[in-house]
Amino acid sequence: MNDASEPRTGLDALPGDLMMWILIVSELLVFGAGLAAFLGVRLTDPAGFAEAQSHLHRAMAGINTVVLVSSGWLAALAVHAAEAGRIARTRLLLAAASVLGVVFLWIKGLEYAEKAAQGIDVETHPFFTFYYLLTGFHAVHVIAGIVILGLVAWRPTARNTEVGTAFWHMVDLVWVILFPILYLLG
Repeated sequence: MNDASEPRTGLDALPGDLMMWILIVSELLVFGAGLAAFLGVRLTDPAGFAEAQSHLHRAMAGINTVVLVSSGWLAALAVHAAEAGRIARTRLLLAAASVLGVVFLWIKGLEYAEKAAQGIDVETHPFFTFYYLLTGFHAVHVIAGIVILGLVAWRPTARNTEVGTAFWHMVDLVWVILFPILYLLG
């Protein structure tokens, strides 16, 4: 255990919990592998991928980006509120971040429904196989993040809030990477 007067170095300097960071890094590696595979397969059929990509709804995805980044901002504010001992404000901010997570999922659901109405599924083209796998895996992480934020709101200590929001920020980061690669890369 470190004396409070000693400077924190190495793993001690990480905010939150080491196990959460191991989880975050492992999840980032999984998403990274999926994106690398997507980009590798895209090289084999750039025209087909571009045509398939044209069926995506960029405006909805852009709105979803704003929604999720705003949610991450609220989660960051919750950390500051928890550190200040403002339990009610921490809970309110975590609830608001979670609600935006639900909005993100609702918009993503609308996008999936639009694709289904067009007859587009995982077998339509390799682009859509990756699209559904990557965005679906991300949606599962959004759901997990909402559950984590809910658990943190139940016991909103500064440490719990910091650890839970670290996971939520990973969810944000993954979307900020997925969005341009899936929706904008030409």
